[in-house]
Amino acid sequence: MSFDSHGSPHAHRAVGTIERAEPIELLGRVPYGRLATSMRALPFLAVARHIVSDGRILLRMHRGFGHHEACDGSVVAYGADNYNDAASGDGGNLWSVQFTGPAEIVHPCPEQEALFGAAPVSVNGEPYAPAYLRVDPHFVTEHVLDFA
Repeated sequence: MSFDSHGSPHAHRAVGTIERAEPIELLGRVPYGRLATSMRALPFLAVARHIVSDGRILLRMHRGFGHHEACDGSVVAYGADNYNDAASGDGGNLWSVQFTGPAEIVHPCPEQEALFGAAPVSVNGEPYAPAYLRVDPHFVTEHVLDFA
């Protein structure tokens, strides 16, 4: 199934206001985020590369840990931020966004795969093997730390 074969969802903004960009646009400003769900009744966070397509979030993560299988068919949270920018000392605002909704294993089209860019060579010393999830955001939160 193609990532874009489903209709666009209508995500609801829950908290805060970012005048300069919508949460989905902010997500496009950073390449990586964290996926949160549970596996065998234990919570975990996993790093993932993301792109946005048709109002949905497509994640690429390492297949070797099985995290994508734990997420398939479950409600997950995915968040990203620009907190590393604090080290630059530019005095700008810091932000974080979180998207919560059902996740599904997908097979992106070649154009979507290309948007991810180069994949890591290895994870914890093992060859990297990509797995892809689509998150359909139903609940969106955003927070801004204003330093201006």
